[in-house]
Amino acid sequence: MKTLSSNGLPLPFTPDLFAPLRDSTGLYGRPDALRERLASDGYLYLRGVLDRAEVLRLRGAYFSLFDPAYLAPGTTPEEGVFSGRVPAGLPPHGMPGHPAHAFVRSRTFRDFVGSPVLAKLAEAALGGSAELLPRRILRHFHRGAHRASRAHVDLDYLDAGSDRLVTMWIPGGDCPLEAGALVYLEGSHTLRADEYAPLRATSDRPHDRRPITHDLELLATRLGRRWLWADFSAGDVMVHVSRMVHASLDTATDAMRLSIDLRFLPTGAAADPRWLRAWSADDGA
Repeated sequence: MKTLSSNGLPLPFTPDLFAPLRDSTGLYGRPDALRERLASDGYLYLRGVLDRAEVLRLRGAYFSLFDPAYLAPGTTPEEGVFSGRVPAGLPPHGMPGHPAHAFVRSRTFRDFVGSPVLAKLAEAALGGSAELLPRRILRHFHRGAHRASRAHVDLDYLDAGSDRLVTMWIPGGDCPLEAGALVYLEGSHTLRADEYAPLRATSDRPHDRRPITHDLELLATRLGRRWLWADFSAGDVMVHVSRMVHASLDTATDAMRLSIDLRFLPTGAAADPRWLRAWSADDGA
């Protein structure tokens, strides 16, 4: 039996805890069918909707900003293979001075997230004109860090605006389960917040009431639901609604995990003002 982990806690890869994501790629180009599936499942798993080469170029552009000592000898920035050593003096991820902070403000990144493909997908998901919020998050994790996104719903992080937002999660390269992939709690968009609220007491962040918990096995067992998963490839896109519980796993591969989080709202809908400026890891949102 394969054992994964999230934030350092073991998570057995068993049929009672895991099931495959439903693939919605066949519905691509059919907006009504995509919206119906999104309402039913709370997510859309779409394979190969972005150009793989463009995604890998973005990956290379990002990792080329680091001290070469961060990458394994004989590998390229596009491969993004961790050397096992974090360069001295590297600021915390996403803080001023860290490459991620500069990269989300670059033209390369703006052009990528401004892709007409993503805009059309957002319009299909929302059923009309959509706006991309300016706070666009770039995450990356490396082997041995035992850091991952805790179980949460996006609405707890964007609670001052419309709840009609949708999130796109874009892997910045191939991202199999062991690389730290995103996982979704089956049917969780239909849960009431009070059904999982007691689990917030189990979080390793008692000062922050937004995460539900870092213990993914406990959450799945208590609620009787499985974590839905896929081995993602460069070019895939996930779309999910604001009440879908999701989390990520620890990165256990030599290749570093890179991903982008985008949020879209219907044009003219009220937006959380904290999300109307560029992302910084110290912005409190």
